[in-house]
Formats: sequence, structure tokens, C-alpha cells
Amino acid sequence: MAPLVGEVAPQFTLYSDEKKPVSLSDFKGQPVVILFFPLAFTRTCTTELCSMRDELGWYQALNVQIFAISVDSPQTLAAFKQAQQYNFPLLSDFNKEVIRAYGTIYEAFGLGMRGVAKRSAFVVDKEGIIRYAEVLENAGELPNFNEIKKTLQNLA
Repeated sequence: MAPLVGEVAPQFTLYSDEKKPVSLSDFKGQPVVILFFPLAFTRTCTTELCSMRDELGWYQALNVQIFAISVDSPQTLAAFKQAQQYNFPLLSDFNKEVIRAYGTIYEAFGLGMRGVAKRSAFVVDKEGIIRYAEVLENAGELPNFNEIKKTLQNLA
């Protein structure tokens, strides 16, 4: 089950597309947007992350850190990041521990795949409390970026 608004965000340390460990706790003191996405190089995932890439200046103006997390390997995420020129870290939850902690796992996905991240968005405030949570059952839908931005503006 996904953590609820008002609860402490589950902590994690994952390897980035640069093969460096990244911990949520390292960003205490600034708001964080965590995006979970099913798979690199797929149409909706690319659209989602490109919209974040293209709006990064808006988020940076509020000192927001963005992370995008999938079960892809760091090497796959590095190639995806380079291909799309993403300007924020992509994190590998290859062992599926964080998607389980956040309740964002498809036990069964298309093509017989198991354990893929559901498209989800979480806003974590400066103190590590979840202020926005959206877990989508339909992988073809995008998070509500307007609500994410509204939540972040209310934190500022």
C-alpha cells in the first residue's frame, strides 16, 4: 500500500544513471518530487520525463530536487538519459525494494513482465513528509503535473 499524504516518506538509497548512490535523506531541507515510471524507452515514460525536463527551470526556482525511478538497470537509465537529454537523476530500483515500499508495483504487467513500477508521483517536503501522492493504475496516463506544481507552490 502506498504511503499517504502526511506520512513520513520511506527512505531509500539507489544507484543513479551515473552509478552513484543517491539517498532521499541527503535532500532533507529541500522539497523533492519522486516520479516512478514503468520502463525506459517507452512512449508514455518518455513523454512524462520530457515534460519534467522541459519544465526543470520552474522546479529549480523553488529549489526542488526531481528523481525518476524505474526498475531498469543504471546502464539502461544512462542510455535513456543521454538519448532524451534529461537533466535530473534517474535512479535504478532494480531489486524492486523502493517500489514495494511506496506501494507502486505492478505484480503483473504487459508481456508477462512482473514487478514493474506503476506510474506514480510523490511530493516530499523539506522535513521528509509526503505532501502529494498519486499512484496510477493505468500506465498510459500521466501524473497530474498541475497538482504537483500547486503542492510545491504551497510549500514555498
